[in-house]
Amino acid sequence: MADAARSTDRLEALDITRKLAAICGTPFARFAGPADEVAGRTARWVAVPGGPHAAAEVLRLAAAHDLTVVPRGAGTKIDWGAAPAQVDIMLDTGRLAGVWHEPRDAAVAEIGAGTPLRAVQATLARTNRRLPVDAPSPGATLGGVLAADESGPLRHRHGSPCAQLVGVRYLDADGELVSVGESGTEALGRATPGSGGGRASGRGPAGDGCGGAGSGPACAADGFGWGVGDPAAGAGWGAGGPAGGAGGDPGRGGGDAILGRGEVPGLDVARLLCGSQGGLGVLVSATMRVHAVPAGRLWVSRPVWTPLEVHDLVRAVLAAGVDPAAVELDLPVPVPLPRRRIPPTHPSVVNRPDHPAVTGRPAAGSLVVLLEGGPADVTERAERLTAVLGAEAIVSHHAPEWWGRYPFAPGDTALRIEVPINDLHAAVYALRDATGGPVPVRGSAGSGTVHAALSGALPPERVASILTAVRSVLIARRGRCVVVAAPAAVRRAVDLWGELPTLPRLRSAKAHLDPHHRLAPGRLPGGL
Repeated sequence: MADAARSTDRLEALDITRKLAAICGTPFARFAGPADEVAGRTARWVAVPGGPHAAAEVLRLAAAHDLTVVPRGAGTKIDWGAAPAQVDIMLDTGRLAGVWHEPRDAAVAEIGAGTPLRAVQATLARTNRRLPVDAPSPGATLGGVLAADESGPLRHRHGSPCAQLVGVRYLDADGELVSVGESGTEALGRATPGSGGGRASGRGPAGDGCGGAGSGPACAADGFGWGVGDPAAGAGWGAGGPAGGAGGDPGRGGGDAILGRGEVPGLDVARLLCGSQGGLGVLVSATMRVHAVPAGRLWVSRPVWTPLEVHDLVRAVLAAGVDPAAVELDLPVPVPLPRRRIPPTHPSVVNRPDHPAVTGRPAAGSLVVLLEGGPADVTERAERLTAVLGAEAIVSHHAPEWWGRYPFAPGDTALRIEVPINDLHAAVYALRDATGGPVPVRGSAGSGTVHAALSGALPPERVASILTAVRSVLIARRGRCVVVAAPAAVRRAVDLWGELPTLPRLRSAKAHLDPHHRLAPGRLPGGL
């Protein structure tokens, strides 16, 4: 009986492989290998559909055979977050690629989900334009960046990648192509007539509602960044949902009751995909805002010694009226180095005789401010900023080596902390106290979002105690600490997300958009 069952399983597996090959083409459908895994969970098949219609057929095949599907872009964040309960088909978006945009006066561009972000920027640069998106993961695709709502330094001025979103095309769990918001150009529409049905949402014009420069975590347009890519991204799943809620899908019925009725029709449901790690839909393309490449860029850096000093300097930078594009902090584990002292009478340390700059202790890190705009204007603002930051401020035409990079390495336990900027120093002190020493911290001090690295050698129970201590400090400050990535033993043993007040809404949204739990089951908080 057992041999007969195994034989039946093999025949069914071969049948599914043949069907995937018929949909995607023989070179683009195969049994999965050891490298085809999601947070340690190995897939059974890999399918690389050549367009939205083929991707829809893969999802319909999965539905017909009760198989699960997990989307994959470049795989740069495939090990972030929780392991899915099961991965039957890994849907690789590598062939859902391309950039469609009007010539120079285009305000938006429609981009295939599988397009590498660096290719998007190179294409737009031909017309002196860019996406104001600078996710740190090397080689990441636009779909992967949106699925994790992954932000870089430019978030300080422009908001998260989800804030740049004005329209999407995505496949629901049943393989139906849904279009919401604005289409960047007609090109993608011409390229995919009839693909997956092309059902429009009927939600009206797109909009944003984000405050723009310096919006940071408080920007409602940051969408539903519940997860490891952008936990509690202001008004995300982790922080109570966007202002006005999220709109429903008239084609499904009852969506407004579950998700709330949004003030900006068209994007509210689309933004559910941001940070969902493929658990609510498979992104096909995104229409994003496009900006002119700034003519001038300068980085103004200053050494820092303590988190409290960082707090004071960030407040001074934001009050200086220099309109920073980014305010980034790097606090590595200090390495003693010889350092020149400055006189105790210097204006930056007057009445502070114990300041490390006076005593000669080595700097613990750097605070760096990016200024963008016209060359003359940027130079003038840099001069004003150096006057604020003091004699040790340095102006450079190049970013520091650590700019736009995470402080953690493969094998580390990576944490993401989000807290109002006035309490960021308290969060860093709490992390140091909990671990018993300095911890590498890097990120956007101007928006209260930083990442930290714990040694991968720490046992799970030690990591759990650190998380408990840090979260107890953050909860009273409206902040959160989320585990972005971790060794398998730690990931299994600790609470990755901490308290999530909006979990009931997320559970309702999952039940509404993916009632059979076919899309990345278990990747969302609460095992959804």
